[in-house]
Amino acid sequence: MAAQVKARPRQIDFSHILVIGAWGFAIVIASMLFLYVGHLIDQMLHTPPTFMLGLFFLGLALCIGRLYKDAWDRIPKRNKA
Repeated sequence: MAAQVKARPRQIDFSHILVIGAWGFAIVIASMLFLYVGHLIDQMLHTPPTFMLGLFFLGLALCIGRLYKDAWDRIPKRNKA
């Protein structure tokens, strides 16, 4: 008599959740790094916090753009046939 194999429930793919979590971490780190570098430039040039804010928003926009591109590349391509 053959042993019956029970069907396992469908397992969830957690890799997408980990990737999104990693992107969140990267956004925070890059934004704070750009903020700090902008602060140092503003101190060197004795300017108002224009570089600090400009680099902060640049880092934020670049990270969100890369996140969007990465998410767009993960969508399976469909053939239009």
